[in-house]
Amino acid sequence: MADIVTNHKARRDYHVLETFEAGIVLHGTEVKALRAGKGQIADAFARVENDEVWLYNAHIDEYSHGNIHNHALKAPRKLLLHRAEIRKLFGLAAVKGNALFPLSFYWKGNKVKVALGVGKGKQSFDKREDLKQRDSEREMKQATMKWAKGK
Repeated sequence: MADIVTNHKARRDYHVLETFEAGIVLHGTEVKALRAGKGQIADAFARVENDEVWLYNAHIDEYSHGNIHNHALKAPRKLLLHRAEIRKLFGLAAVKGNALFPLSFYWKGNKVKVALGVGKGKQSFDKREDLKQRDSEREMKQATMKWAKGK
């Protein structure tokens, strides 16, 4: 699974409670632009509407070799999930404070898939705690590397 586009803000700003794999409805030039790695999902979010899941604010650049029939850059895009998964997402999204957001676009065979996350927003002190933990893990790893080289 090679990531096409990754949402780095998602894991920094949210506690990811659950992830889902969804297909996405794309048109020809969108697929070609994603194959070239031209996309951005940092500000994207998903919503359940009328028993369908829609992805908003996902920016896919114009295909450079396209014509007048190029796609809209930030058009809402339908996500493809099983009915039971949509119901589960609807229940999780209905909880106050939960959000649906894309974690990444990736290839699975010749299809583009979306890793969709459900999570709660982090407070600023949660983010600081994550930074402290990452720094301490990095220091421990460096110390063990120095110790291993010394032997």
